[in-house]
Amino acid sequence: MAAAGAEASCVREEEGLTLLGFWSSPYVLRARFALNLKGIPYKYVEEQLFGDGTKSALLLASNPAHGGKVPVLLHHGRPVAESLVIVEYVDEAFPDRRPRLLPSASDPHERAAARFWAACVDQKLVPAWAPVFCGRTLEERVKAAGEVVAVLEMFEGVLADGGRMEFFGGESAGLVDVALGGFIWWLRASEAMCGVKTIDPARTPLVAAWAERFSALDGVREMAPDMPTLLEYHLWTRARFGLPFLPLHQPPL
Repeated sequence: MAAAGAEASCVREEEGLTLLGFWSSPYVLRARFALNLKGIPYKYVEEQLFGDGTKSALLLASNPAHGGKVPVLLHHGRPVAESLVIVEYVDEAFPDRRPRLLPSASDPHERAAARFWAACVDQKLVPAWAPVFCGRTLEERVKAAGEVVAVLEMFEGVLADGGRMEFFGGESAGLVDVALGGFIWWLRASEAMCGVKTIDPARTPLVAAWAERFSALDGVREMAPDMPTLLEYHLWTRARFGLPFLPLHQPPL
């Protein structure tokens, strides 16, 4: 299967940044969004994580603690692993690049809140959504999709409490936007997987409007995975792991 978004970005020698990733990974998208939004040039290297399953020696050496998982950012050859760690590292290593993804250090409460909600994406949303991808029955998938909507309602409340701000980061995208934004396309693909729209304007209108704004940003929209290719990859992955074939619903437009 051909990888999408595998092109290498223009890189200036002085930045010395290389990102190891895989095209469909929402975690890799996070790292790419952070770099792109801040306008930091980097080289992108697409890892072949499926097919024959061979990971590059560079990836295995750069992230031995997690068995060569992506993303890994190399800065002058020194590795930084884990997507949220990479996002914060990029923000701290290039403080003069705008926008700043974390709130000002002078407001520790806002910084803590941003880290809390970014962590909630991984702690609440990802476990709820996983059965949509790998559920063995349609019923399991539909139930999981309902739980995803319930989690997104929490993020709806964050936007509402913030005075219906355009982004979780306020006037510009920040840590929470990047953390949640990596999953937008897989969440949209859920409708084709199980017939349930997880980003539902009827249930979470502020989140739905935010998703449209965020995915249209320069540095984000160019990274959007192609939906038919994403769904093809989903079916291929299920077959590879021996999961029952569940036909797709009408793909979302």
